[in-house]
Amino acid sequence: MTIILASTENMPYDEWLNWRKKGIGGSDASVVCGVNRYKSPVELWMDKTNQIPYQEAGEAAYWGNQLESLVRTEFTKRTGIEVNLTKKLLQSEAHPFMLANLDGECIHPIHGKCVFEAKTASAYKVSEWDDAIPDEYMLQVQHYMAVTGYMGTYIAVLIGGNTFRWKFIERDEALISMLIQLESDFWKHVQDIIPLPLDGSKAAAKFLGERFPNSISASKTKLPDTAIKFIQQYENACTNVNKYSEQKQEAENQLKNMLGDNEIGTVDDRVVAWKSISQERLDGKTLKTEHPRLYKKYANKTSYRRFSIKAAM
Repeated sequence: MTIILASTENMPYDEWLNWRKKGIGGSDASVVCGVNRYKSPVELWMDKTNQIPYQEAGEAAYWGNQLESLVRTEFTKRTGIEVNLTKKLLQSEAHPFMLANLDGECIHPIHGKCVFEAKTASAYKVSEWDDAIPDEYMLQVQHYMAVTGYMGTYIAVLIGGNTFRWKFIERDEALISMLIQLESDFWKHVQDIIPLPLDGSKAAAKFLGERFPNSISASKTKLPDTAIKFIQQYENACTNVNKYSEQKQEAENQLKNMLGDNEIGTVDDRVVAWKSISQERLDGKTLKTEHPRLYKKYANKTSYRRFSIKAAM
């Protein structure tokens, strides 16, 4: 059974964002499962618990929205299957934390009413659509089928602006069962404001910085034995970072040498640029020396916590 939470027709964008925080949407499913390439579970948790400000969608998301109607029209043109718009925010009655905002609905000759999902993708991702669909979209459409109870989804994609493909995805009960469990566990963390296990995302680092902004006690504390594993992980990563940083710098130096006085070079499908950029910056050191009072008046005092690992004396 599906509940209609709200009509999204003419809904202000800010209001739509607030509704999204009342549960887990289809695009959140891959984040909860830890397979999203652009967002971590910790960042999603912080978003749902109102701990990070809204971030404007990037160019890819913007054009994806703008081209949605074109993809829908082309799908109907190629398949003869009509797509009905559903401007509603849906909620699963069995699992109220699961929400769905569908691009549309259509009819399958065997499975009946189905989900329709429109996508756009970079030309570099064309291979991901050869035999299947990307994992994050598979989780998204299975999430939608969990909410609606539908048995299938038509998904259509415009790749690189000139390649169109569409596929029919059947309902996967095993995958839906896994999704429900993972999303249920995640939503408990949201409802109870219990932080998720920390990962390596910037969102996790931001969360720690805001939770412990200053060191209060200068005394030593005994860390648990599990700290050894993370110290080794940190030190190994530092070693690899240094190695790869040197390799990165070598490659950069070689390419700069090839460019010489030229600003832009091309090879295969890559564009290498070494542009001249002029900037004006305040010379704080000179200002402090020649005009100390003025410097003191406008200088901002900041504090931060420096992290390091070294051998005990």
